[in-house]
Amino acid sequence: MKVIQHSKILLLVAGISVLFFQACKEVEVPQSRKIVREFDSSVFLKWNRVFLDLDRYAVGYRPGPVPHALGHLGFAAYEAVVPGMPGYNSLANHYPDLNIPEFDESLEYHWPTVINESYAYLMRRFFFHMEASHSNLYDKIEVTRVQLRAQYAQETTPEILKRSEERGREVALAVYEWEEKDLAAHNAFLNPQPPYNAPRGPGFWEPTIPDLTNAMFPFWGQVRTFALREDEQLARKPIPYSENPQSLFYAQAMEVYSRVKNIKENGPGSFQDKWIAEFWSDDILGLTFSPPARLVAVADQIVEKENINLETGVELYAKMGMALCDASVALWQSKYVYNVERPVSYIRRVISQQIPEAANFTTCLNNPVNGMQGVTPAFPAYPSGHSGFGGAGAKILSSFFEYTNEHPGTYSFTDNCHENRSEFLGIPRTLSSFRNLADENAYSRVPLGVHFRMDCDEGVRLGELTAQRVLELPWKR
Repeated sequence: MKVIQHSKILLLVAGISVLFFQACKEVEVPQSRKIVREFDSSVFLKWNRVFLDLDRYAVGYRPGPVPHALGHLGFAAYEAVVPGMPGYNSLANHYPDLNIPEFDESLEYHWPTVINESYAYLMRRFFFHMEASHSNLYDKIEVTRVQLRAQYAQETTPEILKRSEERGREVALAVYEWEEKDLAAHNAFLNPQPPYNAPRGPGFWEPTIPDLTNAMFPFWGQVRTFALREDEQLARKPIPYSENPQSLFYAQAMEVYSRVKNIKENGPGSFQDKWIAEFWSDDILGLTFSPPARLVAVADQIVEKENINLETGVELYAKMGMALCDASVALWQSKYVYNVERPVSYIRRVISQQIPEAANFTTCLNNPVNGMQGVTPAFPAYPSGHSGFGGAGAKILSSFFEYTNEHPGTYSFTDNCHENRSEFLGIPRTLSSFRNLADENAYSRVPLGVHFRMDCDEGVRLGELTAQRVLELPWKR
């Protein structure tokens, strides 16, 4: 009897043990898979260098197609890896006709590889026209993709690498197919100066000396935005046009005339004004990257300095690109609704009636690439594009790096974007905050001679509004 009872006990213990191990097996946590925040942001820094090199020489790309490309590059990268960002939402449902491929949460991905393939896919398509004109720069796209792939192949398995590459390409393709439907934007760089019947008369924009170039991107205001509503895309009305010497419009023109004259005569404070004007210009194709890309160049310096993780980098560059994209739409819609003439036209025609020498006024913007002097960008003055891009980019940067646990106040930094350049005064400048960046970038257009102050003030406001609308999208759960 004791033997039987002992056997029963052994069987019971064995049964309990089996159940225990089965239970343990059922609740066993699967092998940890790396999420996006466990990687660094170096993949963005490397791809942004390629973008800035291409942007410098991309004919027809500035000013609208540049932020448009940045917006879609950042957005595609975000949608491709957001499944690996706990606490974040996909934004795909926010946009009709956008079909992001489904994601298998049971599988592991190497997130930098996903971004590498997404950027490579879209960069080839956004800059396809440079394959013939600047093959050495265009080839950097594939060179960068292959170099990063070789690095990432050492960090993961062939299976995960292949799956991650497919994810990046599939999402990039979906975003590109969606972008193709935006007819006002898609490949618009191939025809940046379509026929445009500009209004004529005093106060209205007209082609400016010395090149008398036709209007650029007069219909860019029809481009789709990511976050800015249609009813918010028009700037406030400019100061009423007047030729009365006592008017505010006249006073703003006199400010431009006086500051440019002071620079050319090396007057008091002219060194600082000239430095600021040249430091923020970024106007000349073939010389520097474009004004909207400048904000990405600034962001890269801070991302590298702060060594931020990939999750933060994904969010930052998506928000930055989308805000710059929306800003370009609002700014250019406003330019061609109001059609405000440039200071050079007003000064030579109106100020010269009181100051005869003003009839020979020229800006401080010179083009060392083709030797042209006293250039003015070929589109209406109000509002300032530089100022809008600066306002948008600065607000996005502030949302990440100011008044946070790491930086409880404003963020002071030195901008080295043009360090060691010799064509102009490229000495690095130290800024006390991102708002300081926006304001100084905006002001720079006055002593350069290409904008009235009202253009700059409204540009910053409109840029900040576009950034705010992007920040208000449902990024977090």
